[in-house]
Amino acid sequence: MKELTKPVQLKALPPPDLELVKKAQQGNNQAFEELVKRYEQRVYNIAYRMLSNEEEAKDALQDTFLRVFRFIKKFKGDSSFYTWLYRITTNVCLTRLKQRKGKEQVTISLDEPVSDEDDMQREIPDDVYNPEILYQRRRMANALQDAISELPSDYRSVVVLRDLQGLSNKEAGKALQLSIAAVKSRLHRGRVFLRNRLSKFLETRSASVISRSERNQQ
Repeated sequence: MKELTKPVQLKALPPPDLELVKKAQQGNNQAFEELVKRYEQRVYNIAYRMLSNEEEAKDALQDTFLRVFRFIKKFKGDSSFYTWLYRITTNVCLTRLKQRKGKEQVTISLDEPVSDEDDMQREIPDDVYNPEILYQRRRMANALQDAISELPSDYRSVVVLRDLQGLSNKEAGKALQLSIAAVKSRLHRGRVFLRNRLSKFLETRSASVISRSERNQQ
């Protein structure tokens, strides 16, 4: 007789955002806490990329969810919850950036239409994970963050949402209340700005790689 096996119990899928939002709008604090747990790391990542400061990013994280808690009943579901959340996050960060004093402002046309053909190629070689390569990648990450911190704030918000958070042009536009054309324009100029800031670092890194390769061939 064939041995019977116990049926596999499938884990329940996590509730969708809108279900949690509706419960939170009705005063369910547990649902709101679940939304916080679901998105707090991503909100912190955006805030840190925008502000380049851990303490300010933590404060911005707290401010963001305080605003979400205060205004969640006004969320009508016309867009996804996370684009609404990211809009609040970027607004909190932009306000903090405006409050900073003594920073030089770069004046550049933000919304001039551009093509996609000249976008910066963001390719990182898939090198072997050894200590030297990991060290170089950490240096690259630090150089990138430094360059992002120098971006004009309007560029920065688009670059962070598109290139670092993976939103589409349409999603970033909804989060920032911009047209897709404006998103593309700011993204392009932001990438060019970063490329120019990182060019010296990349040249130094390339020279180091070539030098190491020549030593290995001797």
